[in-house]
Amino acid sequence: MDNSDENAIELHGDEEIIEVIDLNETEPGPDDLADDLEDVDFEDAGNGDDDNEGWETEDEMEAEAEQDDSEFTFSKHTGSVFCVSLDPVNNSLAVTGGEDDKAYVWRVSDGEVLFECTGHKDSVTCAVFSHDSSLVATGDMSGMLKVWKVETKEEIWSFEVGDLEWLEWHPCAPVLLAGTDDGSMWMWKIPGGDCKTFQSPACQATSGKVLPDGKRAVVGYEDGTVRLWDLKQGNAIHVVKGQDGHQGALTCLACNKDGSLVLTGSVDGSAKLINTATGKVVGVFSVERGKAKSSKDEEESNSVESVGFCNILPLIAVAYLDGTLAIYDLSTQTLRHKCQHEAGIVNLQWEESSSVVCSCSLDGTLRLWDARSGNLVSEYRGHTAEILDFTLNREASLAVTASGDNQAKIFCLQRPDR
Repeated sequence: MDNSDENAIELHGDEEIIEVIDLNETEPGPDDLADDLEDVDFEDAGNGDDDNEGWETEDEMEAEAEQDDSEFTFSKHTGSVFCVSLDPVNNSLAVTGGEDDKAYVWRVSDGEVLFECTGHKDSVTCAVFSHDSSLVATGDMSGMLKVWKVETKEEIWSFEVGDLEWLEWHPCAPVLLAGTDDGSMWMWKIPGGDCKTFQSPACQATSGKVLPDGKRAVVGYEDGTVRLWDLKQGNAIHVVKGQDGHQGALTCLACNKDGSLVLTGSVDGSAKLINTATGKVVGVFSVERGKAKSSKDEEESNSVESVGFCNILPLIAVAYLDGTLAIYDLSTQTLRHKCQHEAGIVNLQWEESSSVVCSCSLDGTLRLWDARSGNLVSEYRGHTAEILDFTLNREASLAVTASGDNQAKIFCLQRPDR
C-alpha cells in the first residue's frame, strides 16, 4: 500500500489544518518529561498532611528572599551561628562562633574575613573582644578556650576547663573570666596566664558578669543562688540564696551603668533586683504566661531568657520564653507594658542612649520597641531560622545577628527620629 495514501488527510468542506501532531512511538526522553511537567500543578497533589519538610515551593522561596531586610549576609559558617559580638572600640569588626567548631573575625562593612579561629573541638558558643579591641577570646562547649591577637591574627593563649557556660572580658584590663559546668569561675591574666579560681557548690555557674568597677563579679548558679565575688581577695562578698534566691537555675543577668543594681533572670519565671552594696533583693518581677509557641510544657514556669536596664530612664526589660517582653518602672516596680511576640524571645538589648529596646526571637525576627509607649517601632526579617544571638553598635544604627540558619546578618536600623 502506498504510504502517501496512508498519511493523506481528508478535509471536509472548509476545514483547515491547525496543527499536525506527530505520534512518536519511541520512549519520551528526559527533556520531553521536563516539558510535560512544567504545566503540572503540584500544590494540591497528595495529602496535605504529608511530611513536606525540606521542600519549598518556588513562591515560598521567593517570598523568603523578598523578605530579607538585611544589608549583608555573612555565610562562611557551615552550622548554626551561636554567638556574635562587635569590637568595642570602633564597632567595625565582628566575631561569630558556630556549630562548625569555628569562629570568624570579619569586617562589618563588607564581610571580609580577617582571620579564622581554628583548633576548637566542639561548637564555639562564646566569642568576645577585649575592652580595647586588641584581643578576641573564643570558647567551645567542651571548655577549650583560645585568645587571638587581632593585629597579628595569631593565637597567643589557650587553656582547657570543664564544660563552658560563659566567657567574659574584664571591662578595663586584659583579664578573662569564665564560668563552667562544675560551678567554678576562672580568671586569667592574658597572655601571661596567671590564674585564679572561685569555687562554689558543685552546680553550674550558668551566667556571670564583671561589674563596672572591675573589682567585683556577679555569678548566677544552677541551684538559684547568686554570688557577688571580690575578684582581688577571691571571696564571696554576698550570697543570695534560699527564699531570697531563685527557685530554679539562673539564665541571665545584667547590671546598671554604675553597677549598684543587678537584675537576674531564672527558669523559675521571675526576675530579681539585687542591691550590690548590701546583697539584698530589692525587687521581684514576674508576669502571667503569654500565648507564644514554645517547646516547654504548659505546666512549667515561664522562663526568663534575657534582662536589661535602660540607660536613660528608670526602666528595665524582662524577656520571657512565652514571647512576652515586659517593661517595668524601676522606681515604682510596676509593669508599664507587655510587648507580645509570636514566639519565644532569645535575647534583648537596650539602645545605648535611648528608650528603645531591641529583641530577637525564635521566629527569626529582630524587633525594636519604644519602652515609653510599648509600641513596636520596626521589625526586621531575613533569617530562615531562629536568631540565637545579636548585638547593636554604639549608635544603634546597625544590628548583627547570629542564627540557626548558619548565617550572620547585618541590619541597618533606620528610625524616623535619627
